[in-house]
Amino acid sequence: MSRRLPSHLADLYKERRKEIGQRLQEFSRVAPQKWFYELCFCLMTPQSSAVHAHAVQLELERIKFFQHGQDVVHLLRDPATYIRFHNTKHKRLHLAREQWPSIEAILLDRGLGARERRDRLRHEVNGFGMKEASHYLRNIGHRGLAIIDRHLLTNLIACGVYDEPPAVNSDDRYREVEAAFESYCKGIGIDMDEIDLLFWCAQTGHILK
Repeated sequence: MSRRLPSHLADLYKERRKEIGQRLQEFSRVAPQKWFYELCFCLMTPQSSAVHAHAVQLELERIKFFQHGQDVVHLLRDPATYIRFHNTKHKRLHLAREQWPSIEAILLDRGLGARERRDRLRHEVNGFGMKEASHYLRNIGHRGLAIIDRHLLTNLIACGVYDEPPAVNSDDRYREVEAAFESYCKGIGIDMDEIDLLFWCAQTGHILK
């Protein structure tokens, strides 16, 4: 396995390192009153545009969805903010709102490590798997969790960690790929959360969340 970034990623890291660091700092500063809306974002993203999911998040905040629980399926169906499987995801938004006290209790439990917290959320939140729970926790400031999606897997192949995309079809397989990614990041001496955002930037051209 190569213990260095490929040249195109090394050049991109040098160019965007400061921006990546700033974005991680922004995640760490997300206020608790925003945690619910970050959850909404992560419920919207599977098989949908992150840009659209972010636009939905901002509109939910604007209309105070958490306080009022309005019917917002029209927002998810709007071509400008289109979210795939909008009826199912609309139901999940309302369920998350109803379950928020138990979800928030997991987030506030100081006795939990990041990975134990992820496991609890993965079972508590309807619509969350390992990836979504990892993504959510990263977006509210937790570190050291891999968000294993096609962007990450494509770049792990480019970095020589894998020869072909590994199957990530169970929680155990997710943890195995996460461990391989973590080992690679330690080998090159760059924080795993930074490399995750670098991979996202390499695939999309921007650093969102």
